[in-house]
Amino acid sequence: MHIHTLEQWQHRHNFATHQRHAEKNTLIVMGFTAAMMVAEIIAGTLFGSMALLADGWHMATHVAAFGITIFAYRYARQHAGDPKYTFGTGKVSVLGGFASAVALAVVAFLMAFESVERFFSPHPILFNEAIGVATLGLVVNLASAWLLHDHDHHGGHDHHHPHAPDQNLRAAYFHVIADALTSVFAIVALFAGKFFGWVWLDALMGIVGAIVITRWAYGLLQDTSAVLLDGAVDKRVKRDIISSIEADADNRIADLHVWYLDQNHLAATISLVTHDPKSPTDYKQLLAHIPTLSHVLVEVNQCQGEPCVTLSAS
Repeated sequence: MHIHTLEQWQHRHNFATHQRHAEKNTLIVMGFTAAMMVAEIIAGTLFGSMALLADGWHMATHVAAFGITIFAYRYARQHAGDPKYTFGTGKVSVLGGFASAVALAVVAFLMAFESVERFFSPHPILFNEAIGVATLGLVVNLASAWLLHDHDHHGGHDHHHPHAPDQNLRAAYFHVIADALTSVFAIVALFAGKFFGWVWLDALMGIVGAIVITRWAYGLLQDTSAVLLDGAVDKRVKRDIISSIEADADNRIADLHVWYLDQNHLAATISLVTHDPKSPTDYKQLLAHIPTLSHVLVEVNQCQGEPCVTLSAS
């Protein structure tokens, strides 16, 4: 009967401190965005500005996206120790980022649709009042972007073994930047309409904004789907694993699979062939300098025509 504790060989899936801070900042940004959403919808209705009204309504979708972000963080934290999640809940935040990217694409479509509609049905606008509200919205959006970007910037990165970005936080940041961008476009269009009578510029700016936001959404969808489908590992990490193993004795890697468990942790299965087999622990020690490797499974096969001896450990 095995009488020793197994804790030193077991892996824990903790909810990282930086994710708690990201959740808190996202909640603050969600409050700011919701307040500006209400202000812009009311102001757009009272002052006759379609730019403000459209911006206010599309901000409602951003509030919903922030809700997805916060839900993802909280769900991941509450179920971090749930054994039914084999490798923890790290990908929940990536899934949240994917869902937010879809919402971002919907926002772009609605902006484009509304902008085209404005070409054919312009409305009288109270420019001074509308410009004031749009400027306030821009200030709030820039402050929100600083909150999210400043946290992500101070999260730290290893240039030799870079961590995948927090896709959930990245999605929230893109939503805020999209809001800021539409506020800038609205301000430019309102000034042009006030001083030059170029009311049509309001619609044109909306279309340009929709194109830019679509590009962001597409890039975010690509990145998150790659992680969700276990296909986003940096090639440098794979090369480092191979060179570290094969530089020792006459080891040769026959099969290697590496994938993300979450944005900061990797799992790897390694099958190697050697004339002088050692324990899997010895090979894991060769990879100890790669901090992102959290789960490593090593299969050791002996060659030279002798019956293969397979040693495995997780």
